[in-house]
Amino acid sequence: MNRRELADFLRRCRERVQPADVGLPAGARRRTPGLRREEVARLAGMSADYLMRLEQGRGPQPSTQLLAPLARALRLNDDERDHLYLLAGHRPPAGPPAGDEVQPGLLMLLDRLTDAPAQVLSDIGDLLAQNTLAEALFGGVCSTRPQQRNIVWRWFTDPAVRAAYPTEDQAAWSRVHVGDLRAALARRSSDPAALELVRRLHAASPEFRELWQLHEVGVRRVGNVRVIHPVLGLVDLDCKQVLSPAEDQRLLLFTGPPGSRTAEQLGLLRGGRLDYPDGVPAATVPA
Repeated sequence: MNRRELADFLRRCRERVQPADVGLPAGARRRTPGLRREEVARLAGMSADYLMRLEQGRGPQPSTQLLAPLARALRLNDDERDHLYLLAGHRPPAGPPAGDEVQPGLLMLLDRLTDAPAQVLSDIGDLLAQNTLAEALFGGVCSTRPQQRNIVWRWFTDPAVRAAYPTEDQAAWSRVHVGDLRAALARRSSDPAALELVRRLHAASPEFRELWQLHEVGVRRVGNVRVIHPVLGLVDLDCKQVLSPAEDQRLLLFTGPPGSRTAEQLGLLRGGRLDYPDGVPAATVPA
């Protein structure tokens, strides 16, 4: 909690809000700009004495239950509300989820990423979009079709997905998938889609049930990914998570060091100079 900055921010915000903004009469005897402390306290459902102590930098840490109505009373926008939470020592509330819709700007970025495979996934493992190079590398068992796009479900129910990974990496990926899904479920709370996915996985996979009982949590952000391509063989990739506008979506970028074998393999894919057995590549990437 940054008491000094919080005190200054609260005073500045209170002075900025005019009585008419909150449906109060301006009155003729106001000696200070903006709202009085008593007015803000009444709008926020808190005591004026507590607000005074916060503005003087000597109050106890406010709870998130108090900060939400205080932000509304001060007419804060989303950025200002998040700043208020951070100054008070709390994580800001999550923004509205994007769901299955990928923003046009993110899709445009995917199309312009021509040198590296890139994908947009939801936090529960739904593959929502991928660029041309990602489709060429992962497209055989990594699909954006609604019934086949959840990579956690397919990892635990489709042997073809696991076949695209070195055997020695598979146990670690199982734990990564379960830990990441566990973290997503906690963020989503009672979200029906996340709960249904976990229920289906419990019913379909003894391995998933066993790992779920361990209650391991680990959000995957960056790391190494090794996949087996039917023509290129083993492809060793660095996976980076790029910031996306929504907390429930991730933009994943797969690269290889300049001059490396991976960079050469991606160049062959980009040029379309491969002859596929049976016509399709066969690799997938976990989130």
